[in-house]
Amino acid sequence: MKAHVTDLKHGDCLMLDTFNSVGLHVLPKGTIVYQEEITLLMRHRIDYVDIEPRSIAMDNEGTNLEQSLNGNFDLAIQNYESIFLEALSKGSFTQSDVDLTLQPLLEKMDEHKDVVSLLLLLEREDVGTYNHSLQVGLLSFYIATWLGYTKEERYEISRAGYLHDIGKSQIDPSILNKTGILTPEETEELKRHTSYGYDIILKSMNDEKTALVALQHHEFEDGTGYPNMLRKADLHPYTLIVAVANAYVGMTSVRVNQPKQGLITVLRKVHELGFGKLNGNAVQALIGHLLPNFVGKSVQLSNGEQGTIIMNNPLDIFKPLVKVDETTFRDLSKERNLTVEEVFI
Repeated sequence: MKAHVTDLKHGDCLMLDTFNSVGLHVLPKGTIVYQEEITLLMRHRIDYVDIEPRSIAMDNEGTNLEQSLNGNFDLAIQNYESIFLEALSKGSFTQSDVDLTLQPLLEKMDEHKDVVSLLLLLEREDVGTYNHSLQVGLLSFYIATWLGYTKEERYEISRAGYLHDIGKSQIDPSILNKTGILTPEETEELKRHTSYGYDIILKSMNDEKTALVALQHHEFEDGTGYPNMLRKADLHPYTLIVAVANAYVGMTSVRVNQPKQGLITVLRKVHELGFGKLNGNAVQALIGHLLPNFVGKSVQLSNGEQGTIIMNNPLDIFKPLVKVDETTFRDLSKERNLTVEEVFI
């Protein structure tokens, strides 16, 4: 069967050798297609390829995995609520409850290589502490993977991200759930969640690394963060990763009186923070691995048009080439007034 490159699915198999317009052999017959192969085909401006007929099982594979992950996400959020409430009542939590929730989920995530789709799956109407903490934990896992940490370290970093806001269990709900502007006194009390989290984790796990992440995740490398205005040299390496994940997830959340920001807009802002505020290596790992996964995604532009990202611009990574229909393309690097507003699975 013939398929347009933007319609290819991970796991499709090429039925014939594929050549570009000048006869260069690009991919051999029998190649299993993933994001790297799709990007290569687009770079060679190949529009259509011949693939083996898809089985019904393969067509449903992505949907089944998404449904499975959605169920796991919901369970992890519910379990975090239990952990949070235990910390609220006792000032500590049961570590085994954290591990029994997080470990199976991370194993399942290894089957889901499309991180952009994963982040879109994680979006919920409820953007409270529970969901936020799960997203930070999972994104921290991916950033740690991209930076080359060991399997054990990746789990520790993910768990630190999952627990980074556990200190909010000690904040008065009237402050934590306030939709209006906090008073200076309320702001100072909210900031104490970092210190509360440090104490709770040490009491629950006796794990200094995880406790330090809870204490330091609002610190910046230039010394302008809180609670201790630390600089890069004084921050734990795990903190540098979780702080990037926390900033990213925070910006993508829908809040009262704040419109939802698109993923590319958020990545651009995180990129800017990578020059002095957030760790540059962790920021580049995030952006360098997320942006290629936008290729092939359906998007909505700021002018209301919908299309598909078909190529990233190497000179301006936040201004891709978007195919609107069979004859219309929007090169956002040239049409500077246009931006990507929404990305869809």
